Amino acid sequence: MTKTAEQYKKVIENCRSIFEKKGKDYGTAWRILRISSLTDQIFIKAQRIRTIQDTGVNKVGEDIEGEFIAIVNYCAMGLIQLELGASDMQEMPLDEALKRYDKKTQQAFDLMEKKNHDYGEAWRDMRISSLTDLIMMKIFRTKQIEDNQGKTLISEGIDANYLDMLNYAVFALILLNEEK
Repeated sequence: MTKTAEQYKKVIENCRSIFEKKGKDYGTAWRILRISSLTDQIFIKAQRIRTIQDTGVNKVGEDIEGEFIAIVNYCAMGLIQLELGASDMQEMPLDEALKRYDKKTQQAFDLMEKKNHDYGEAWRDMRISSLTDLIMMKIFRTKQIEDNQGKTLISEGIDANYLDMLNYAVFALILLNEEK
């Protein structure tokens, strides 16, 4: 396994652990969220990261690592919701949610490996702030697609944007871990 694959799997393992613990605390209440609400949650997290990066001030005290983890997990939830649709019934058994989480993060990993090959791991030479900006751009693209009722003329859909945002957040977490 390559260094990137190992680092990626370790990050996802940590994100999944948090997803599971929150699932035990809160259940799967996120199942009631529409795709647009999940996109807005990702926006809130990315905007906070960007504000901290721009100002250097963190008044809440939680580090940006936790926000990137939240982006990974909200993207996984979004991918699940795209597949199942929002539900008036909040609950999904946690073991089913975890299986679906694993399937979606594996899908993101598979995409990362293909793109990583073609782009020659260019992300390793990027700034974390640039990864944040790419996430923000993907959020705005996703919002536009949502406003167009999911229709695109030539562009990828919402799922592709969620997969890319998930991968950019994982890359940021890898780079943050390497800085430590």
